[in-house]
Amino acid sequence: MKRLSFIFLGMLGLSLTACGSSNERQVNPYGERSLQSARMADPKIVSGARRVQCVPYARRLSGLTLRGDAWTWWPGAKGRYQRSSTPSVGSVIVLDRSDRLRHGHIAVVTKVVNSREILVEHANWLNKGRVHKDQPVLDVSKRNDWSAVRVWYTPGNQMGARTYPVAGFVSSGRGGFRAASLDY
Repeated sequence: MKRLSFIFLGMLGLSLTACGSSNERQVNPYGERSLQSARMADPKIVSGARRVQCVPYARRLSGLTLRGDAWTWWPGAKGRYQRSSTPSVGSVIVLDRSDRLRHGHIAVVTKVVNSREILVEHANWLNKGRVHKDQPVLDVSKRNDWSAVRVWYTPGNQMGARTYPVAGFVSSGRGGFRAASLDY
């Protein structure tokens, strides 16, 4: 009987220890205790019938008619569309050219979580022509002005380590976004 009690107490202790240490919050070095978007989103990668690039995918989702490399959307939108330094649902975040992004990159904002986090939908982020849905993006700029971001890395289930420069957000001013079909 003593042995059974000892085993029971040992198992109870292990289970309580597991409860106390499960699901540690990811610490955000930019001020917030945790990434709210990572907890509320279900980031996923979807493969379509064929490879998709970020520009035609964002064009289809946003309804914007801009053409050219992703980085050209910011200067190309001047006088045609609304340009902003803050995200809104349906706007397109324009990542500027960098050593890592020779052509820049664009993604459509699907949710504004808070002043420093958004969710996006975009294509070809990991260069395999796939679509990434519900991807958290974190503003890591020192002045909270969305001039620098980090993007969720779904395969690792964590925020990506690299920081990317942002030109701004482009929108039609109508808000919202369209559901895109993957069968192009």
